[in-house]
Amino acid sequence: MSEPSAHSVDQREVVLAARDVAKSYGSVHALKGVNFDIHRGQVTTLFGENGAGKSTLMKILSGVVRPTSGEIILDGAPISFNSATHARDRGISIIHQELSLAPNLSVRDNIFMGREIIKGGSVDFAEEERQTRILMEELEEDIDPLTPVEDLRLGQQQIVEIARALSVNSRILIMDEPTSALSATEVEVLFKVIHDLTARGVSIVYISHHLEEALQITDHAVVLRDGMMTAYAKREEIDLEWIVRNMVGDNFDLGSPPDSQFGQVALSIESLSVPGPSGAAYDAVDRLSLDVRAGEIVCIYGLMGAGRTELLECVAGRLRSSGGRVLLEGHDVGALSIAARIAEGLVLVPEDRQRDGLVQTMTVGSNLSLASIGAFTKGLFTSGSRERSLVDESIRSVHVKTDGGEAAIGSLSGGNQQKVVIGKMLATHPKVILLDEPSRGIDIGAKAEVFKLLAERAKQGLAVIYSTSEVNECLSIAHRIIVMHRGKISAEFDSNVTKEKIMAASGEALVAH
Repeated sequence: MSEPSAHSVDQREVVLAARDVAKSYGSVHALKGVNFDIHRGQVTTLFGENGAGKSTLMKILSGVVRPTSGEIILDGAPISFNSATHARDRGISIIHQELSLAPNLSVRDNIFMGREIIKGGSVDFAEEERQTRILMEELEEDIDPLTPVEDLRLGQQQIVEIARALSVNSRILIMDEPTSALSATEVEVLFKVIHDLTARGVSIVYISHHLEEALQITDHAVVLRDGMMTAYAKREEIDLEWIVRNMVGDNFDLGSPPDSQFGQVALSIESLSVPGPSGAAYDAVDRLSLDVRAGEIVCIYGLMGAGRTELLECVAGRLRSSGGRVLLEGHDVGALSIAARIAEGLVLVPEDRQRDGLVQTMTVGSNLSLASIGAFTKGLFTSGSRERSLVDESIRSVHVKTDGGEAAIGSLSGGNQQKVVIGKMLATHPKVILLDEPSRGIDIGAKAEVFKLLAERAKQGLAVIYSTSEVNECLSIAHRIIVMHRGKISAEFDSNVTKEKIMAASGEALVAH
């Protein structure tokens, strides 16, 4: 499809615009002459697969990177941003898809980092704390401003990121996957905040892979595909089918359970308990038992706080249990370290790929080969040819869009970074793979690729357990769906179950998110 003309788009009250903007990273053309408008007091939603160029375009509009060609128009006049600070001073802020918080600092210090409130020649910490409390109240989150960010769960860290952007009083606010780690209740609160902001004339750019969710708040929809704008429409002209068709083409789905031949029990969880947060009077996982067979795909569904993450992290060795056993092919692995469990064939793809799954200073290839280093290392020496072979095979097998193994991991889109984390663990040839929210920050096309990959490995005998908070993902490749509620299994279904039954078993009211 040819790109819609900028002149076909409603030009009234356009406060910020991209005109014929292109951006290249080496031989990779992230953007190919994009035109994009942001309207005053309205929400413009940007849809597209990972690697389509969404985050690149937003980084250009917010001053993080400069375009290779084209121009940015602010209030009708061309402008060239020198930095993100320059753009912020002109009223443009961005909430990045990947959290950019300092984990060792408090919530207050993160929110005011780089723009501290000075009074009498020193930082007015009391005023910063007061303003932080007001922001937390506005976001309906009970977080003490002095709490270290590293002590917060991922969803709360996302709230802090949002609060930091709100604290600047921007007139243009770019939200890149702001709800990827939020609970349903937190999403509702964020949407209220968005409505309040637009009522005050603030312009919002909203990027989300939760398509139904985005439809609730958007005024304009733009679709990017392979670095080009392929579709534009006002809210009343679009529906879910329009979005998916323009993103990935017709006849699209997330797959179905593979016709696997189940083998022996690969993973057995027996009466496992995991303590709750410090000071909590309940267990995050409460005497849970579950068997998963070779070749079987099991989905674990539950709301935030159901215990999904704690279960998977305990099985992988990242959290200590307070009771019960974990058996891999009949052998108790409870005393083994994380590395020893990986060597035995039990691996975890963590929820937070930035903090726990990737080394940001390494290349794509080094990240992919990190968990398999023993396969090409002998004594003090490593075999470069073996490592390159493993990296090339991993890039092909998990379909990573990259300029090659030497590319910086930060040059990849969020979905391709997630595929690197999955590829790294699959390269160890595991018997059981655990994936905690593998679709977080991944577009609908990348989800399908990941699920297809897992289905293929299950047919080869791999036992797959993945968690999700999206009910649609339960009804894709899983042979069996386990619903968790308050640390226990509340229901177990086969692949023929309805969404309503899954959500009812989780304690969730059926609402459209």
